[in-house]
Amino acid sequence: MKKFSFVPLFKYALLACVAVFMLAPLVVVVLVSFSQSAVFNLPNIDWTQWDFSQWSLRWYREMLRRNELMATLSLSVGVAITATLISLVLGTLCAYAIEKGRFKGRDALLAFLVSPLMMPGLVVGVAMLQAFRAIGLYDVLSALVIGHIVIALPYITRTVHASLSLFDMSLIEAAQTLGVQKYKAIFKVMVPALGPAFLTSGLFSFLASMDNYPISIFLTNARQKTLPIEVLKLLEESPDPTIAAISTCLIVFAILTLIIAQRLVGMKRLVQF
Repeated sequence: MKKFSFVPLFKYALLACVAVFMLAPLVVVVLVSFSQSAVFNLPNIDWTQWDFSQWSLRWYREMLRRNELMATLSLSVGVAITATLISLVLGTLCAYAIEKGRFKGRDALLAFLVSPLMMPGLVVGVAMLQAFRAIGLYDVLSALVIGHIVIALPYITRTVHASLSLFDMSLIEAAQTLGVQKYKAIFKVMVPALGPAFLTSGLFSFLASMDNYPISIFLTNARQKTLPIEVLKLLEESPDPTIAAISTCLIVFAILTLIIAQRLVGMKRLVQF
């Protein structure tokens, strides 16, 4: 007869407590965004009759009416898309060179490319600000794009490199034996096989760019600000549930990104990346 052990029960209980501790603030933010109150209050719900009449989309409408929010959102989206696309090209080339190249220091090069994720964002932001001043780069848009490429490149390089390590290069050789030129074989065989890695890493890079604050704060000015900086300004000057509505939209986008990644790659394989 097997003895009953409390160890598995304790592990699952601890896991549940950690999940609740981490997700509870997000749930509160989402609920506050549907409140009618002008302050941060939870909406009133009559659970006995399932009455949600006190819920409102007021702060989502207010979010869409604020021109400054739409301007910062446009800037953030534009910078994130541009940085992600450039990083996809550069990161794929770097990953291919590291995985298929035959030179010393490949592991060191990969660690260097991923190093921005290991360093504090404030340190990277200060360093980039000083570097841009040294070369005379004062254009906010260009500085933001370069800075966000540094943020996005590690996600793409690491993910594509992991996917390349699982790709069978003999498929390209087989295509060549059928008369297909090498560069065409790469685009027709390898690129479609790496499609999930491109999409997943691109989505995470886009999220990282949209949510970045520590680096962006050093590269913007009073007239050109990204969304996280504008949200912090609202939080300091005129806090209202509009901030919760913006945060809820970002949370939903992050959840959609995880769902897409799960469908295309699978969470187990994604963790290995």
